[in-house]
Amino acid sequence: MNEPIILFRKSTDVEDELAIAREYFDVTEHRTNCKDQLVIPRYSALPFYRELETDLKNMGCTMINSYSQHRWIADFEYYEVLKEFTPETWTEQDFYRCEYPGPFVVKGRTNSRKWEWNRLMFAPTKKEAIQTAIRLHDDDFISQQGVLYRKYVPLKTFEIGLNGLPFTNEWRFFWYRDKLLSYGYYWSTADDPLLGKLTVNAMELAKKIASIAKEYVNFFVLDLAETVDGDWVLIEVNDGQMSGLSENDPHSLYNNLRICLKEENEILSNT
Repeated sequence: MNEPIILFRKSTDVEDELAIAREYFDVTEHRTNCKDQLVIPRYSALPFYRELETDLKNMGCTMINSYSQHRWIADFEYYEVLKEFTPETWTEQDFYRCEYPGPFVVKGRTNSRKWEWNRLMFAPTKKEAIQTAIRLHDDDFISQQGVLYRKYVPLKTFEIGLNGLPFTNEWRFFWYRDKLLSYGYYWSTADDPLLGKLTVNAMELAKKIASIAKEYVNFFVLDLAETVDGDWVLIEVNDGQMSGLSENDPHSLYNNLRICLKEENEILSNT
């Protein structure tokens, strides 16, 4: 099989990342240039993931995350095996059983409208959470994912942004299986991203969660945040193919991913 290739969807806000990715991988913007190799879609797997997987398979390629692995994240299936690490969550189907009065975070299974925090994400009461969900159903992008109701956990907060959005001590970790590729402060739009502080406890929790997640998906992101009590919780799992860098160093991300894939290929070649 040929060397891995990145299938990159270019846009003006990721041009710098694209240039750095080219330092470590062959990069193409066209799937037809992929042949008999592992393909890493960067911002390019959606919206037609299954069709992309089929097209690449017909060209002798495999994707770094299969469609079923992607769905494990996108459909929030990870909650069943990671619920002890993340805020309690209810689907629309079981929210009637929820006895917790609030507050809640209301979002899609994958995405949120965090930039409209006060109106489309944070809800002080159960009644207001339902009203927020109704508004989200008017959003075609969110409604097709299905809405989740998550128990709001107060987080250590440094700044308050537009529409009341809290900039918290949250960190993004990129993983390939059980190998940590890079990590960085989540809120790259904060006035001072250097306020974020990562602790040993956060790193240990990230490793513990990754040791479970690697059984279900190859290339993934963990977002962890510090609570006001000093504990750390899992905020989300995301597909590494589609996740933005936040404050991750792209050199670390792509170089370490290249090393991991090379080592993995060498092991397979010797078996």
